Amino acid sequence: MSTPSPQPVIAYFCMEIALTADMPTYSGGLGVLAGDTLRAAADMGLPLLGVTLVHRQGYFRQHLGRYGSQLEEPAPWSPEALLEPLSLRVTLPLAERLVHIRAWRYRVQGLSGHTVPVYFLDTDLPENDPLDRSITDWLYGGESRYRLRQEAVLGLGGVALLRALGVPVGIYHLNEGHTALVPLALLDAHLSQQGKTLPEPADLEAVRRKCVFTTHTPVPAGHDQFPLSMVRAVLGERVVALLHAIGCSHDNTLHMTRLALTLSGWTNAVSARHREVAQGMFPQATLHAITNGIHHPTWVSPPFRALYNRYLPGWEKDAFLLRYASTIPLDALTEAHREAKHLLLQEVARRTQRRLDPQVFTIGFGRRATGYKRMDFVFTDMGRLRQIAERVGKIQILMAGKAHPRDTEGKELIRKVFAASAALGEVLPVVYLEDYDLTLAQLLCAGVDLWLNTPRKPLEACGTSGMKAALNGVPSFSVLDGWWLEGHIEGVTGWAIGGPEPVSNMAYEAHDLYDKLERIILPMFYRQPRAYQKVMQSAIALNGPLFSAQRMLHQYLVHAYTRHNLP
Repeated sequence: MSTPSPQPVIAYFCMEIALTADMPTYSGGLGVLAGDTLRAAADMGLPLLGVTLVHRQGYFRQHLGRYGSQLEEPAPWSPEALLEPLSLRVTLPLAERLVHIRAWRYRVQGLSGHTVPVYFLDTDLPENDPLDRSITDWLYGGESRYRLRQEAVLGLGGVALLRALGVPVGIYHLNEGHTALVPLALLDAHLSQQGKTLPEPADLEAVRRKCVFTTHTPVPAGHDQFPLSMVRAVLGERVVALLHAIGCSHDNTLHMTRLALTLSGWTNAVSARHREVAQGMFPQATLHAITNGIHHPTWVSPPFRALYNRYLPGWEKDAFLLRYASTIPLDALTEAHREAKHLLLQEVARRTQRRLDPQVFTIGFGRRATGYKRMDFVFTDMGRLRQIAERVGKIQILMAGKAHPRDTEGKELIRKVFAASAALGEVLPVVYLEDYDLTLAQLLCAGVDLWLNTPRKPLEACGTSGMKAALNGVPSFSVLDGWWLEGHIEGVTGWAIGGPEPVSNMAYEAHDLYDKLERIILPMFYRQPRAYQKVMQSAIALNGPLFSAQRMLHQYLVHAYTRHNLP
């Protein structure tokens, strides 16, 4: 009797993956999404694994001065303390040197006991040149040549590692353009097996059948590009020849997203609106839309976990049971929110020595500090904001987010928030919490009364922070972009800032923000608490199930994975 062949697996490649706060291997939404995807796959028992880099120096720890000046320091961590070492080694020629790569393994355990392995690639080995030992140290660090070498280790080295491990990969899921060298490695191996030097259309199709690509970036500058002269110096003439052969050397540049689009059989954006934007950027590609989702057991706060255990048994395994949050008594929901708010304000006091009033309407904003996210937008007219707080009802605002060390605009936004805080004083307390991470995000999303999101349209690919808030009964007050176009029902799941037009009208959005705060949201919170609690309840029931990673992965299974090499 023959031994059955091992089941093919989905290899999920991503430059950053957020698994625990103790492993600072992520910078923001992309990494958090990747971690949520792997956790949901483990819960669902899917044959999936993750591949990323170890980032020994972490992203960075953020410290903020008195006036909001951001200071950064490394966030080193020890893979030796948290990960399982693999004895296997693979090598990769880079810049005419042989780079040795090892891997560490982390096992994500699902609710039913199924585990999803995550492999962290590491070049910090004594046999490597000192320059090569640091390739996997810094997340999004260094100049272009450093980034290209990192992406080579992730894509080319990751494929080599899985082959050496004997993993039967059926699908390679490329999460963002940093991973675009994965299909190039597959193409090169396929040609070697066929005894060919350059590909024909059938060879490209053989690779495309194995590759799924998700793009997350609606901003042209956010897509990695490298001059072919650098590609030749780092990766060699063979790679350049392949790029020429498949038409991916336009303007003597390697555009990583175009490479991934060219060699993937299924490509998708991460929301319906993002698909429209991305399709305009890449008109030759056929892009689909699978809206991101979150791992709901991770993002439910302890008070709401107890609430759901009581009223919605089985909710952890089946996110769609959250639909029945409409049956939870409002008093019980309100008490759970009160506890979540207490936990948040307790942490605020511990970090800042500021004691905020739990009875005051609390707005939360937690995003990466960068220009298009407009974290200072709520302060556009501070006189109007002050009047609203004085005449309609008290307001306090909690904000958090890191600016990339080279993002001068993002750093200036943080300073503007600090200046607004000083100007508003105790009339409207504004507290900026430094070093935003997974732990703080879990508290912030669950403990505020309203989640604010003000991106400049159409630059929000998806955004998942509002999904996490909704899961804890916190309505969103957001610009209609990304996921909120799909999750928004006015006055039911939250409120829109501005209209559905595809491009932001700054003046109109600012007017609408203040107008709704003054006429609708604050009066409801303070004078019609039952009505506000119904909005909280609807946010859970309508947004919770729809924006879960379970739903997202089900769509990938139906549309992307099973149409290729999975049974």
